[in-house]
Amino acid sequence: MTHHPLLDATEVPRTEPYLRTVGEVFRAFREQDSGCVSYGVRPANGERWFVKEATTAAARRSLDRAWTFHRAVRHPAIVPQLHRLAARSGGPAVVMPWCPGEVLYHPTLRRHGGRAHPDHPLARFRAQPVAPVLRAVDRLLDAHLAVEAAGFVAVDLYDGVFLYDFDAGDLRLIDLDEYRPGPFTLEADRLPGSRRFMAPEERRRGSRIDGRTTVHALGRAIRLLLDAGDEERAWRGTAEQLAVVDRAVRADPAERFTGVAELAAAWRRSVS
Repeated sequence: MTHHPLLDATEVPRTEPYLRTVGEVFRAFREQDSGCVSYGVRPANGERWFVKEATTAAARRSLDRAWTFHRAVRHPAIVPQLHRLAARSGGPAVVMPWCPGEVLYHPTLRRHGGRAHPDHPLARFRAQPVAPVLRAVDRLLDAHLAVEAAGFVAVDLYDGVFLYDFDAGDLRLIDLDEYRPGPFTLEADRLPGSRRFMAPEERRRGSRIDGRTTVHALGRAIRLLLDAGDEERAWRGTAEQLAVVDRAVRADPAERFTGVAELAAAWRRSVS
């Protein structure tokens, strides 16, 4: 059996120097606000891989959490973590397939915003006809049906986890590092995440975080993906679809859909 330089390695001295012995490091993402550094690697056989290394204690905890999540949840839209590397110097790393596409929002340590610029990936996504956007939303919901079935809730779901292949019209989800088994009680002042997507209970210590919280995040995602701009004044869907979104994002969890399955069913009725 042929040895694979990434999937068969278990412990390396340091991640990046090892990757450069494996092949070409053709991309490096060094300024992520997650505390991780990531690399695109092309070994001699021409395959392309994505390697994500934790550089802070918080990032290590997230990467460990993500490893647990990916062992429990499988879906074609969710880019899997296939293998872990332990570095004797530096942080742990995970190996994933390299998938074509562009992240719809890519915050770094020095740059945030810019979603409305015509060249921004999210603006280009919104400039498409409605049909491919609806397909992307359906794929997003379908992936979260698998998340819910595995007993997990969405945490830190925002447009930065959407990897969209404009040529194929295909949406994938990356960096679901904060997804957790649920329900659970929030023992901190707030969960990580973008305020534009977060439910009120995610910012209230002692709150219950469950499937209704995931429903809120998905409702916010649909609202922002199906808007022509970034100010939520140009809804491109139907009134029936907007009514589904409005119920999903109600402040009181008891007034939302009970979970992803009920939300997905209501959304698909509104689209048919």
